[in-house]
Amino acid sequence: MLVNKILKVVLVLLGISYVLLQGFALQIEGDAVSAVAFVLLIWLYMGWTKRKSKLFILFLVVFAVAQVLGFLACFRTPVPEGQIDYLYFLTNILSIVSYTVLIVKLFIQLNFKKVLSQLTVPIIILVILDIFCVTLISSTTKSSFTYYEYALEFTYNAVVMILLSFALINYMYRNNYKSMLFLLGSIFIVFSEIIQLAYYYILIDGTNSNLGYIYSFFLVVAFIFYYLQSQHAVSEPIPAYTDDPIDA
Repeated sequence: MLVNKILKVVLVLLGISYVLLQGFALQIEGDAVSAVAFVLLIWLYMGWTKRKSKLFILFLVVFAVAQVLGFLACFRTPVPEGQIDYLYFLTNILSIVSYTVLIVKLFIQLNFKKVLSQLTVPIIILVILDIFCVTLISSTTKSSFTYYEYALEFTYNAVVMILLSFALINYMYRNNYKSMLFLLGSIFIVFSEIIQLAYYYILIDGTNSNLGYIYSFFLVVAFIFYYLQSQHAVSEPIPAYTDDPIDA
């Protein structure tokens, strides 16, 4: 129990350090702190979670590997212009895979026959919004990428938006505390990714350091919510209302 509390305190301190380092544009130091934090988060989840989810563990591990590779990329020799940056592709593909694991986790827990019958209109609206948002967000950075980099970025944005849509559908269907925490985590993930995109590829000169604080803070908060929801078991949907008469 003491180790559990110490780990949580260390993770909070690492989270604060990560936000400050990213805000000061100390990329290497921030990536190092991020890599260590995710390794410790896996330890915390594996060691002190009663109801462990294999898919959530896989999500954490794959995401942590992506963070470690992102840190190691800081020490490589610059890739000559015109050549493929394989580490860039690998890191982003791993992040895509990690978010896809969360989508699969939600997918297998939903009763889609009931979901489609109850939430047909919201699902149609979400599909339209996803297509619009992904196209709009990706188009803002199209000039900064090669064809294959843009395809990867488009896929990345699409997966993140799909994750948010599934989280929202899951919350509307289940209407419980766990699904609410997961939705909040997914919302912060989306905002973090969008702001990070602007920070690295739109404001190339990095003059607005506030974006560094914001996207890193959102990422930390997102994983706090993800961890909190992981401590609750999956339960049956809670009706939004009841037809039973209220006793006087």
